[in-house]
Amino acid sequence: MSASVRVVIADDQELIRAGLAMVIDARADLTVVGEAADGVEAVAVANRTRPDVVLMDVRMPRQDGIAATRELVSGGNPARVVMLTTFDLDEHVYAALRAGASAFLLKDTRPADLAEAVRVVARGEALLAPTVTRRLLDRFADQLPGASGDRGRLAALTAREVEVLTLAARALSNAEIAERLFLSTATVKTHVSAILTKLGLRDRIQAVVFAYDVGLVRPEPPPR
Repeated sequence: MSASVRVVIADDQELIRAGLAMVIDARADLTVVGEAADGVEAVAVANRTRPDVVLMDVRMPRQDGIAATRELVSGGNPARVVMLTTFDLDEHVYAALRAGASAFLLKDTRPADLAEAVRVVARGEALLAPTVTRRLLDRFADQLPGASGDRGRLAALTAREVEVLTLAARALSNAEIAERLFLSTATVKTHVSAILTKLGLRDRIQAVVFAYDVGLVRPEPPPR
């Protein structure tokens, strides 16, 4: 990536913000362009600086990271949001993904992994494995809205694209989908790109959430 990745850090603890800033600014291809101590400030800073990535703490005063993420996404801010959390399978992560976050990271992630995560998300790639996303959605199945009015949006997809979306939501990789549908991996990638464009979704993770929300895929029952 030729241009430096622009990052905003939002966390209510000054020490954590300082530590994250040190990690980011130590990389030649990453730059911190703003900091925020709560969700309201995070939205204002992100709208002013238009970063590539926002590192967003889940729990903050005035407005939490989930509400701030939802506001950024609904307002059309193109920044990718990476949610920072203490636990990898809590309801806040689930809510953050449904609000539009592209990924989540544990706060004890190693500095090198944090920096690479920012790069990956900035490229528009999935940082959070679909299998983890599915595990989250299955775990919090009782909070799912059920088949919603959004199901009408499926009409924008071809029958093949619905097949691809369904398999992607079941945590199959592009290669696995290609094998299942007797397609090339390149063709599957093209279908996934078309699905995201037609549905107005940011990334594959959001496609998985959408598939659950409209009832295209339902949670698996817990093993006995």
